[in-house]
Amino acid sequence: MSIPQNLKYTKDHEWIKVEGTTATIGITDFAQKELGDIVYIEIETEGDTLDMGDVFGTVEAVKTVSDLFMPVSGVIVDVNTELQSKAEIVNSDPYGAGWLIKINITNASELSTLLSDEQYRGLIAP
Repeated sequence: MSIPQNLKYTKDHEWIKVEGTTATIGITDFAQKELGDIVYIEIETEGDTLDMGDVFGTVEAVKTVSDLFMPVSGVIVDVNTELQSKAEIVNSDPYGAGWLIKINITNASELSTLLSDEQYRGLIAP
């Protein structure tokens, strides 16, 4: 299972890649495997300012629907529109082409509350 070292993680299985004051967010390899075949992703929050922990969308798999949570507070500036017709990209490339949203971070201090790759590995270890 892939857990890149250059990312931060949440207990809800989102990842975040920070580049200055912007960040790319997606779900982890562990999350996509737990969900199974992803068939639909709904994100209707582009342009919204959301707080850490707020729901920014949902991911629907064959067996369940799950909320997507903001790792940190920010303004959603971009949504991966390719996922509207190819949601399964999240299964095949969760850390690359399967990214979900991009945000402008509004509270950088929240980044310190996120998990490192080692901490996340410990969270999901059996």
